Amino acid sequence: MHNILIVDDESGIRDSLKGVLEDDGYQTGEAGSGESCLDLLDKRAFDVVLLDVWLPGMDGLDTLQKIRELDNPPEVIMISGHGTIETAVRATKLGAYDFLEKPLSIDRTLSLIKHAIDAKKLRRENRDLKKQLQSKSVIAGDSIPMKALRQQIAIMAPTNGRVLIYGESGTGKELVAHAIHAQSLRKDEMFVEVNCAAIPEDLIESELFGHRQGSFAGATSDKEGKFQKATGGTLFLDEVGDMSLKTQSKVLRTLDEQRFTPVGGANAITVDVRVIASTNKDLEEEISKGNFREDLFYRLNVIPFFVPPLRERKEDVPLLARYFLKEFAAAYGRRSRDITDDAIQALIRYSWPGNVRELRNVIERIVIMNPTTTKFERKHLPLLVYRDGSRRTAGTEFSTLHQARDAYERDYILKKLDENHGNVSRTAEMLGLERSHLYRKMKALGIAAKE
Repeated sequence: MHNILIVDDESGIRDSLKGVLEDDGYQTGEAGSGESCLDLLDKRAFDVVLLDVWLPGMDGLDTLQKIRELDNPPEVIMISGHGTIETAVRATKLGAYDFLEKPLSIDRTLSLIKHAIDAKKLRRENRDLKKQLQSKSVIAGDSIPMKALRQQIAIMAPTNGRVLIYGESGTGKELVAHAIHAQSLRKDEMFVEVNCAAIPEDLIESELFGHRQGSFAGATSDKEGKFQKATGGTLFLDEVGDMSLKTQSKVLRTLDEQRFTPVGGANAITVDVRVIASTNKDLEEEISKGNFREDLFYRLNVIPFFVPPLRERKEDVPLLARYFLKEFAAAYGRRSRDITDDAIQALIRYSWPGNVRELRNVIERIVIMNPTTTKFERKHLPLLVYRDGSRRTAGTEFSTLHQARDAYERDYILKKLDENHGNVSRTAEMLGLERSHLYRKMKALGIAAKE
């Protein structure tokens, strides 16, 4: 139910509007002056204010100016019995949604209120979207490599130089691309992303350059390509190393000429796009194999960036873990919770083959699966992360199946002991073993009872 504030010095008009609006399902508030209007807005949230121009004390236009200075202002519809074009223009410049003249038309008033509510909702969604975009460009980490990365971004982001971001999957290459765009001269324009690895080879050209109706089977209408959508802004070619040679050729021409022809089109389209690319491959090796064009590599590799894997900056793990805890607490409407030092140490010891993305997924998992936990402990971590030391892979750390099985059993028993605070009897019951059998197993695996 939406809240409407009626501000008029005539009680008869307030009562009349109150009756009409409440009959239409709105909740209302009333104020007879600009000062009392601002007091009420300080105590209660309203979606729309119906504000008379002529008020005792602070007039409607001054009140409007004060309302627009609020953190999350309502939409304001001005009302006047002596309206002039000059007053209407000034009210619009001050941020009024619209202007109504007395005597009021009920239908027009209700229609304007509905549209004003929609406008406020859209403004809120835009604000939330901007916050999400800002969070996407935050590069967290106090390690030397991440500090250096932020400094490099600050230096080159305001230029139009093309960027090639190297790094393993999950290291945050997309985050770096967003950060570059957010600090660039194009930050108010579009950031358009294309995942070159996720789009089938026969569709990637259409995705990048668009197509004309009838140019191929299934092209039932014209389609605007990503290059055209990104004009004036930034185009991010994620995993560019997976792009086909045919598409690479057309991308090369587009970068050189800043224009292209859509699939099935006759006329070239001129664009102004800054290209940022990323890859988890060694492109020089791909060039030697004939999988990537050398000339395109040199066009993209103007400013190279390298995002280090998480295992090479373990000092960032505590900061990132707590950052994600706050993020998911807000996302799932839960109070923010901390994590024990013991759990943090377990996170630091893990090798993170999936990098920051894997850490983020782990934190999201423990937030979801432990809704009543006041503080996350080591036992709340997934078994894989819970293990001490680096990630184990078959055939590398263990020479026999027996060794691998013993290592898994040891980790599993340690986790269950931790969950039961070292109580061997409860752990044996949970594992479906006799207490004496568990003691023998622990001894064989080198687990002291105090663990």
